[in-house]
Amino acid sequence: MALSEHHYLKRWRANFVAGLAIVMPAVITVALVVWVFDNVSNVTDKMLFFVPTSWIRPRLPGGQWGDIHWYWSWIALLWALFLVCLIGRYGRNYLGRKAFEWLDGAIMRVPLMNKIYGTVKQVNESFSSNKTSFKQAVLVSFPHERARAVGFVTGEQTGLGSEKLVSVFVPTTPNPTSGFLILLPESEITKLDMSVADAIKFTISLGAISPEHSSLLLAASPPDPASSPVAR
Repeated sequence: MALSEHHYLKRWRANFVAGLAIVMPAVITVALVVWVFDNVSNVTDKMLFFVPTSWIRPRLPGGQWGDIHWYWSWIALLWALFLVCLIGRYGRNYLGRKAFEWLDGAIMRVPLMNKIYGTVKQVNESFSSNKTSFKQAVLVSFPHERARAVGFVTGEQTGLGSEKLVSVFVPTTPNPTSGFLILLPESEITKLDMSVADAIKFTISLGAISPEHSSLLLAASPPDPASSPVAR
């Protein structure tokens, strides 16, 4: 009897693990979408300031106003998207570009705000430009000489010493939006036959995706400065 119960529980545990593997991606996706919408709506809802409060919020028994109706949040989001498109169209002509240049200059003259605005603008231009910020997927020795990590070349630095250095961003996993910026000579970098998109997938999946590239990573050896293809 005990053996039968153990087999029954083991089977249900296997079913639960299999079901969790199927449901978890959908649950995480929906949760992320809801989280993003909630945070964005906190800003876009304020754009309905011209709509009477009695239209968009219910009156509670205590006389206070309740939360905004969900469909008004969607209307506010669509209204915000329309305004962004309108600003983008205006910014593409000559007068619009001049107006935004004047606005940029005015903001950059405000203490403290200019630091925040300038940094955010540089990051935004870096990721929204036609050329990708990550130029090449590479393999580097990190965090010590015997370890290897996948990184992305982001640029070259020539004013930090007598030797030209390469900026490499080594992302954390499974969240590649944070990581480490390291500067290495070209001779200490190994280029990978892997696209930037595949390298990001490899990082996010903890190395589980793209097994054909995983074998490449495991087989890679420390680059020899005299024979490194990058050094040439």
